[in-house]
Amino acid sequence: MSTNMSRLFSRNYVKLGRQGKTICITQINRNKSTDVSDGLFTEEHKQLRDSLKKIIDKEINPNVEQWEKEGQFPAKKVFKTLGNAGLLGVTKPTEYGGLGLDYTYSVALAEELGNINCGGIPMAVGVQTDMSTPALAKFGSDKLKREFLAPSIAGDVVSCIGVSEVGGGSDVASLKTTAVKKGGDYVINGGKMWITNGAQADWMCLLANTSEGPAHRNKSLICLPMNLPGITVAKKIDKMGMRCSDTAQIYFEDVRVPQDHVIGEEGMGFTYQMLQFQEERLYGAAATVQPLDNLIQSTAEYCRQRKVFGSPLLNNQTIHFRLAELSTEVESLRSLLYRAVGEHVRGKDVTKLASMCKLKAGRLAREVTDSCLQCWGGMGFTNEVLVSRFYRDFRLLSIGGGADEVMLSIICKYMNTLPKPPTSK
Repeated sequence: MSTNMSRLFSRNYVKLGRQGKTICITQINRNKSTDVSDGLFTEEHKQLRDSLKKIIDKEINPNVEQWEKEGQFPAKKVFKTLGNAGLLGVTKPTEYGGLGLDYTYSVALAEELGNINCGGIPMAVGVQTDMSTPALAKFGSDKLKREFLAPSIAGDVVSCIGVSEVGGGSDVASLKTTAVKKGGDYVINGGKMWITNGAQADWMCLLANTSEGPAHRNKSLICLPMNLPGITVAKKIDKMGMRCSDTAQIYFEDVRVPQDHVIGEEGMGFTYQMLQFQEERLYGAAATVQPLDNLIQSTAEYCRQRKVFGSPLLNNQTIHFRLAELSTEVESLRSLLYRAVGEHVRGKDVTKLASMCKLKAGRLAREVTDSCLQCWGGMGFTNEVLVSRFYRDFRLLSIGGGADEVMLSIICKYMNTLPKPPTSK
């Protein structure tokens, strides 16, 4: 991000979109965590959301239908627009172009991204902001931050996170990709699967085995430029949902990258990735609540207009009671999320709460989209209404970023109810 842009942020302004229009965000205290009792969000959060809303309304939603048909949105173009507005690094250090705000601002933006008319773009943005860059921002060297973090915040590059493999996704400890030291380089061999942004990414936050030690202490996170010899984007995966977000299978064959591209300490990659997962899971829940709210409201309006046997469908007690139940569940998810975020910004371990948020968001998304689609009847089974798109898109929430069953295991571990493995005699 340019020096002028950094100065702009230092005066508490946010630049909007391509026209360079600015708004003032007054009295942002970068050192104060917002108290949950204050409702989590302040006027400054609202102003930041409003700046994102203008971009969504003018530059994203008008193009979503076309991007869905094409099976890919132009990540570099969209990310540059968001980067120019200062929205890709709200929690990142100011010296690298970020706003230096607490995590409540990231959650506010994730919620607003839920107003995009698909699930793929919010997911892709979240990969850039809350999945591939948190460990780099916290543990990376100044050199790596300037080479990879700063341009990611500016929207000059697209990033992806390389964890899942063909034989292992949620079971992170079992990953097989290796990075072996030779000379001053790591030589990388293996492959990654289900990589969001993978077909357009400029660099990958790669998790690989860098030693022969125990599975939880032999892995490292590496900043891997995607234009190196030996990297092959094998295919763009044809998915049921999240259509406009490109998802790739990628192979590595004797890929050489300097050893100083490792993030933080060698062998700490598993730990760093577990920390990244917490913000990823909170982001996923935050990006879910708004579209679920929108679907419930649009379904209520449709049922108010749709007449069955001479009366509005909404007058049927089965319908309005069901929508009330769903709305109550969404508010419960929102409250759980806000509690977890409040704990997170106060520096507490939110592994259990983040896992609960992820579990609840995935299951509730399936329940809401299924129930709302049923209310739409035959129209719900077409591609002409958003409910069918989110029915497909949100099915991923119970799988990606850790399956429901993994979330349950984590929760059980914190409840001390997870069975211990048998001891060998």
